[in-house]
Amino acid sequence: MRAKGICFDTGFIRNGSNSRESFDPDLVKRELTVIRDDLHCNAVHITGGDPERLELAARYAAELGLEIWFSPYPLESTTDEILTLVADCAERAEQLRAQGAQIVFVTGVELSVMNRGFLDGDSTAERLGWLLDDVARRPERMAAGRTRLDAFLREAVAVVRERFHGKVTYAAIQFEGVDWDLFDFVTFELIRSAEVAHLFRDGVRSLVAQAKPVAITGFGTATWRGAPDVAPRSMEVLENDEATGAPLRLTGAYERDEAGQAAYVSELLEIFDSEGVDSAFVFLFALYNLPHRPDGDARDDLDLASLGIVKVLEDRHGDSYPDMPWEPKAAFAAIADHYRG
Repeated sequence: MRAKGICFDTGFIRNGSNSRESFDPDLVKRELTVIRDDLHCNAVHITGGDPERLELAARYAAELGLEIWFSPYPLESTTDEILTLVADCAERAEQLRAQGAQIVFVTGVELSVMNRGFLDGDSTAERLGWLLDDVARRPERMAAGRTRLDAFLREAVAVVRERFHGKVTYAAIQFEGVDWDLFDFVTFELIRSAEVAHLFRDGVRSLVAQAKPVAITGFGTATWRGAPDVAPRSMEVLENDEATGAPLRLTGAYERDEAGQAAYVSELLEIFDSEGVDSAFVFLFALYNLPHRPDGDARDDLDLASLGIVKVLEDRHGDSYPDMPWEPKAAFAAIADHYRG
C-alpha cells in the first residue's frame, strides 16, 4: 500500500454535543507523533464535525510530514448544513495544501445513512430500517437514496473544487452507488463480517480492478469476544441516551478479546495490501467517550464497545506511554508490525 494510515477522531458532533469533550493541542500533537513514529503510519484520516479542530490536527499532521485525508464528518445534518461545513473545511484544507501539505479532501462519509435528506427517517436506525426492512421495496428505496445522494455530491464536489485544488474523494457505503467520475480516489467504508468473509477478498480484488486508485476507510471492530463476526454492528452492544446519543453502559457483560480485534485488523490489512489497495485507514486510534473501566460493574467498561486501538483511561496515565491518558491494545502492536514491514 502507498498510504498506510489510521483514522484520528477530533470529535463527532450530534445535536450540539461533541463526543470528544476536551481537545488539548499538546495531546493531539503527541498522539499524531505516536501515530507516525510508533504505528509507522505515513497517512492519517482526520475526521470530525468541528472545522477548527480538523484544521488544528491537520496542521500538526502536516508538520510531521503525514499525508492528510481531511474529512468533515457531519451527523444528523441537513444538506444545507453539510454544504456549509464542507465549504468551510475545503477552504481550510486548501490553505494547508498551498503551504506544502499533502492533502486529500474527503467530501463526507456515509452521508446517506448518517444525515438527513437522503433516506426517510429521523435517525440512523430509522433510515436503515426504512431502507432494508421492506424487502420488496428495497431496490426502489435504494434507487431513491442514490438519486438524492448523487445530486447532492455533484453540488458538493463543485463547491469543494472551487475552493480546494488538490485530490478529492468521498467515503462511500457500497449501496450508495457513487459516480466515481467525480472523484480522484474510489473510497469505501469496507467492513468484513462473518457472513461475507468468504466473498471479501474477491470483492476487494474487483474494486482494485477499476482504473482509479482505491482507498479503504472505516474498517475495524470492537474489543469484545465475537465482535469481528458482526463487525459492522459491533458497537450495538452500547446503550445510548435517547436524547443526546451519549453512551451510557453496555447491554450486558461481555468478555474482553484484544487478540480477536488485533487478528481481525491484521487480516484485513493483509488482504488490502496483497490485493493492491492504494490507501488504508484503520478505524480508529481512540474514542474518548468510551473509557476503559476495569473495576466495578462489567457493563460500565465502555471500551469493550470501542473500535479504538488504545483504551482510554479516566483517572490515570498509561504504563506504556506515561504521558498519555491511554494504554495500547493488542491491535496497536499488530498494526505497527504490519506497517513497519
